[in-house]
Amino acid sequence: MSWKNVCEVSQVKEDFPFSAKVEGKEVGVYLIDGNYYALEDVCPHAYALLSQGFVDDGKVECPLHEALFDVRTGQCLREPGGRDLQTYATRVIDNQIQITFIAEE
Repeated sequence: MSWKNVCEVSQVKEDFPFSAKVEGKEVGVYLIDGNYYALEDVCPHAYALLSQGFVDDGKVECPLHEALFDVRTGQCLREPGGRDLQTYATRVIDNQIQITFIAEE
């Protein structure tokens, strides 16, 4: 299992997720109820960064066409999302949020 640094803990706020490109993948990191979650950051319906959308109650709304996703599970809750999002395991080491792509293997 290979862990990759994404950002510092201080860069993620409840209302302001962090967006990064990790190994060529757009990833959004969210802070929900004291826990960090990471999921693919591009809406499957049309190219829009979900991390720039509205975050409320553990859900993120696409800023382009209002598709809604559960940040914890990646589940598409409202169309036109088209499919669930890929999620990534997270951990915090020395104030760094790290993710792994192990779920894809």
